Amino acid sequence: MNSRTHFRLMVLYVLVGAMLLVLMGRLWSMQVLEGAHYRQVAADNRTRDIVVPAVRGLILDANGKPLVRNRTALVVSVDRTALSRQKDRGATVLTRLAGALGTTRDALEKKIRLCGPGIKRPCWPGSPYQPIPVDDRVDPKRALQIMERQEEFPGVTAQVQAVREYPEPDGASAAQALGYLQPITQGELDKRKGLKVTGYSGVDLIGRDGLEATYDADLRGEPGFRKVLVDSQGRVTGTATEQAPVPGGSLVTSLDAGVQGAAENALEKAVREARKRGDKADAGAAVVMDVQTGRLLALASYPTYDPGIWTGGISQDEYDALLGKKKGEPLISRATQGQFAPASTFKISSVAAAVRDGYDLNGTYSCPGSFNVGSRAFRNFEGQAHGSMNLHRALVVSCDTIFYKFAYEQWLRDGGTTPKKNPKDPMVQMARDWGFGARTGVDLPSETEGRIPDRKWKRDYWNATRKSDCKAAQEGFPDVAKSDPSRAAYLKSIAKENCTEGFNWRAGDAANLSIGQGDMLVTPLQLTRAYATLANGGRLVVPRLAQAVVRPDGSVARRIDSPPAPRLPVEDKVLRYIRSGLAGVTKQGTAAAVFNGFDFKKVDVAGKTGTAEVYGKGDTSWFASFAPVKKPRFAVVAMVSQGGTGATTAAPIVREIYEAMYGMNGHKAALKDGKPAEGLPRLRYDGTGANP
Repeated sequence: MNSRTHFRLMVLYVLVGAMLLVLMGRLWSMQVLEGAHYRQVAADNRTRDIVVPAVRGLILDANGKPLVRNRTALVVSVDRTALSRQKDRGATVLTRLAGALGTTRDALEKKIRLCGPGIKRPCWPGSPYQPIPVDDRVDPKRALQIMERQEEFPGVTAQVQAVREYPEPDGASAAQALGYLQPITQGELDKRKGLKVTGYSGVDLIGRDGLEATYDADLRGEPGFRKVLVDSQGRVTGTATEQAPVPGGSLVTSLDAGVQGAAENALEKAVREARKRGDKADAGAAVVMDVQTGRLLALASYPTYDPGIWTGGISQDEYDALLGKKKGEPLISRATQGQFAPASTFKISSVAAAVRDGYDLNGTYSCPGSFNVGSRAFRNFEGQAHGSMNLHRALVVSCDTIFYKFAYEQWLRDGGTTPKKNPKDPMVQMARDWGFGARTGVDLPSETEGRIPDRKWKRDYWNATRKSDCKAAQEGFPDVAKSDPSRAAYLKSIAKENCTEGFNWRAGDAANLSIGQGDMLVTPLQLTRAYATLANGGRLVVPRLAQAVVRPDGSVARRIDSPPAPRLPVEDKVLRYIRSGLAGVTKQGTAAAVFNGFDFKKVDVAGKTGTAEVYGKGDTSWFASFAPVKKPRFAVVAMVSQGGTGATTAAPIVREIYEAMYGMNGHKAALKDGKPAEGLPRLRYDGTGANP
C-alpha cells in the first residue's frame, strides 16, 4: 500500500468517525435535550383535540320571559378540508350525504362553498377551516345512518347541538333590538386570539347585530375540550382528558314582552290603515322609555322580519330581501338608525331656545297664517291663522309662524348672511343641549347621530354638492320641464342660488330648523330621550336595554347600569311650562280628536303631533308623548314615514300603546299597577323566568 492510498484511507476514517459523532450527538440531543418535546409530538399523533361548544345564554325580558332561547337539534356538518384530501375532492361523499338528507349534491356544494365577491347565497361566510353546518333539522333516522356508517361519510359529522329559537312571547319579536348570529370569519378569528372554534353554533357563531352583538362575550360562555385517543384509522378508542364547557350567561333586558308586542302590533296596524287611506307608509318605529332610568320597555321597528331566518343558513333570495328596498330593508332599525325630520315635535327645544335668548316665557305673540322670512312667506299648516296667544297655546295648536319669527329675529341679530365673529345661533345650540345631533349611547351597535344643520354643515355640504348644482344651474332640468315647466324653472333657480351662495346660513335655514324641518334629522330614540328629559325635569338619561347578566345557577354575574345622566341647561320653570302646554294637546289641541274617549283619569297623557314635509315623498307622521302628566314615568314616541299627519297615523299608535300598558279599551294590562318590573326575575332550572 503506497503512501497516497494510506492517506486516502485515513481521510475516509476521519470522515466516517465525524459522521458517527454528529449522528450520536443528534440522537443525544433528540432523546435527552428535546426528549419531552418529541414524546409530546408522538402522543399527539395518537390523540385528537375536540372543542366542546358552550350553550349560548338566553335573552329574557324584564319578567323573565324568553325573547331568545335555545332548542336542541341534530346538526349535520361537513369538513371542507377533509373532503379536499379525498381523490375526487369529496364528490362521492356529498352524493351519498345528499341521498341520506333527502337533498341534492348541488345544494350541498352551494352551502359549503365560501362566500366572496360574485358568490350568491347560500354560501359559507365563516372560516374555511371549520366544519360547515348543512342541515339543523335532520330527521333522527337519517342522522343515525350517518353516525353508524361513519366510514361511508368521512368528513361528515352529525351531533346534537343547541340552536337559537325566537318564541315571540306576547307577540314580541324585537328582531332589530335582539340581533342575530352569523358564523365567525377568519378575520375575526385572527383578531380574537385564543378563541376556540368547532363549527358548532355555540362557539363559532357570533352576534352580528343588536344585543347578540353588544353582549356576545357574556352570552357565548367558555367552550370546553376533550382529548380523545385514536387508532391508526382515526377511530376513537378512548378519552385522555376532558374539561366541561361553561354555559353562557343569560341577559336580562328591560324590554317588557307585553309592551313590546303591543307596540309592534299598533305600529303594523297603523301602517295598514294608512295604506288603506292612500298613504305609502313605508317605514315606522315606536319607542317606550322609562323617563326616570332610561330603560327601554319597547323598541319596535317596521318593516320587521323573522330572526329565525338565520338559523341553519339563509338563501340568497332571503338575504337580498333583508337588505333590499323592495321589502323595505327590514334589517335596519328605524328606531335607532332611521333619520327623519321631527317637525313640530322639535318645538320643545325651540321654546327653550327662545326663552334663553330673552323672549318672555309668559308673553303674548301673534300667530298669523304666514310670516315673511326675508322675501319668502313661511306658512302655518294649511295657512291657518290663530290670532294672538301665549307659548302654551302655541304648543297646543302647533303655531309655526311664532317660531319662524323667533328664528328670523335671532338670525338677524347674528348678522344675517354676514354673521358676527361668534354668532349665538340659539336654536342650534339648544338642539345640541337636548342631545340632538349625537348618539344617545344606547347599548346597541350602529346607532346613527341624526343631524343638526348649522353653519359648518352648510359649508361642508356646499363644497360636496357645488359642482352638481352649478351644472344644473346651467343645463336646467329638461326631464322635469317636459311635464312641469314651472317646477323645472323653480329647481333651476334653486340650483343657481346654491351654486353661487349655497355656503351661506340663510334666514330660511334658521326658520326651518325652528320647527324641525329643512335639513334637521333625528332618530325616534333621540326624540324619545328628549321627551323623557322634559318629563323627568331635565336629566338626559342614557337609554339602556340590558339590565344584568345572570349565571345558569341564577346568581348575578354583573349588573349593567346606565351612565350618569347629564343635566339639561334649561330652567325648571321653562320645563314645567312646556309640560303644561303639551298636556293640552291631547285634550284641546291637534291630538284631541285621536284621544277622544280616552280614560285620562287612569293615565293623563301629554304629547305633541308632528307632520314633517319631505321633498318628493309623503309627510312623516310623528307623535311624541309622556305620562302620567303630574308624575311622569314613561315617554312614548311613534313615527311613520309617508304616513300623513301626526294626528292621523302616529298619534293612534301611541294611544293604543298606552291602552295596552294600562289595560284600557279591552286590552289586558301589560304593566302591573302601571309600573315597569322592579328587580330581576328569578330563573327556573331551564333558564326561563319565574315572577320577579
